[in-house]
Parts: sequence; structure tokens; C-alpha cells
Amino acid sequence: MRVFTRTFTLLLLVTSVASAQRPDSTRVRRRPIPKPKADSVVVPADTVKPPISPPRAFLYSAILPGSGQAILGRQKAAAIMLLIEGMAIAMIRQSAASVGEARRMSGDSVVVVSYVNSSGDSATATVPRRFDAAYVHTRQSQVEDWAAFLIANHLFSGADAFVAANLWELPAQLQVRVTPQGASVGAKLTW
Repeated sequence: MRVFTRTFTLLLLVTSVASAQRPDSTRVRRRPIPKPKADSVVVPADTVKPPISPPRAFLYSAILPGSGQAILGRQKAAAIMLLIEGMAIAMIRQSAASVGEARRMSGDSVVVVSYVNSSGDSATATVPRRFDAAYVHTRQSQVEDWAAFLIANHLFSGADAFVAANLWELPAQLQVRVTPQGASVGAKLTW
């Protein structure tokens, strides 16, 4: 008898809560589904092709980083790849200029420095050379490092475009949320 009373009370409570709810006053107008034209070819939704093939996306982005991403509609990734490309080229030029300076000054045995001392008199001093062969070699290594970084950016950009073209039809959503415990990353895949 107690179970019946509890069940009846619960049922009464649920129906009273449900009767207090009102239907939504806004109505959504349904859009008619457009009919395909007689001369058009209907492509099934599960066979969506990317605007560029994966090998071609790799080739475009390996030649000019970001171009394959731009064709695939990934403008942020394209901008980042192009920004990294510009930074690497600027650093190669800067490092090459410092190599040229080091080579020019590496032949000097002593450097004469003229300056004004604290009493106001002009003075000269000789200091040992600043650039030796090891210093020139270090500067050349910096140029080589930036060139390797530039090549790596080309290959990474090409690989990113290749993967993006292969995953073109995969509807995935990636979310990053900040919680009091820290940041969390979640991915949603629909099959």
C-alpha cells in the first residue's frame, strides 16, 4: 500500500509540474527544401570532396606555406604559417648581416677606440679584436639554424594541409575550456 501511495504522489507531482509549463510562443518557419534542377547532378552528403586533393594541398603548402590551408578555408592556420615564414626569412637576413660584419672585422688584429674620458680630454685605446674565427663560425651556425627552421616550416605546413584535406569530411569540433582546476580540451566527433 505504501508503494502505491508513493507512486501515486509522484505521478500527481509530475503532472502538476507538467501542467505549469507553457508552450513556446515563438514559431520557427520551416524553409522548403530546394528541389534539384533536372540538369544538375546530386552528390550524396557522405561523399563530400575537399576543394583540393591531399597531395596537391601538400605541394601548394610546401612551396608557399599557408596556401593549401587558405584553399581549404583555414585562414587562421594559413596566416600563422605565413607569419612564421616571414619571421624566419627576416631572421635569416639578420643573421647573414651579422656574419658579414663578423667576417669583415675578423681580419683586424687590434681595434683602436677613441673616446672622451671623464676629465674631458680625448683618449685612444687599443683593444684586442672582437671577432675571431670561432665567433664567425657561431654566426654562420645561426644562419644555418634559421634556414633549417624555414625548411621545417615548409614541410610542416605541407603536412598540415595534407592532413586537413584528408580530414575534410570529418565533422569534428574541438573545444578548450578554462575551469577552476585548469584548462581542459574536449573533442566531439559525430559518426
